[in-house]
Amino acid sequence: MAGAVSPSSSLPLSTSTSSHPRSSADDTIAVFPTLLTRVIATTYRTLIRRNAVYLTSIFVGAFAFEVAFDTTTNKLWDTWNRGRQWKDIKHQYLTKADEEDDE
Repeated sequence: MAGAVSPSSSLPLSTSTSSHPRSSADDTIAVFPTLLTRVIATTYRTLIRRNAVYLTSIFVGAFAFEVAFDTTTNKLWDTWNRGRQWKDIKHQYLTKADEEDDE
């Protein structure tokens, strides 16, 4: 083919637009994975790689969340409504009923 230009000959050798060379910080970032990358890789290796383990971890996580959520909301409800619930005022009515029965 006469006059055909190969794709590699039209691309510049360097894609960097800055005039300064790469710093050593760039090399450090490239060599050492960040903490987030390590956490994601560990999570994938331990939980997501196998389907049975993945589904089990989802069900265990959902159950633990449900227990924690229910416990927290019940404690908040009891705190906000202290003195207005039957368990808080039951002793006032049961003693009156016991005294009436005794007479």
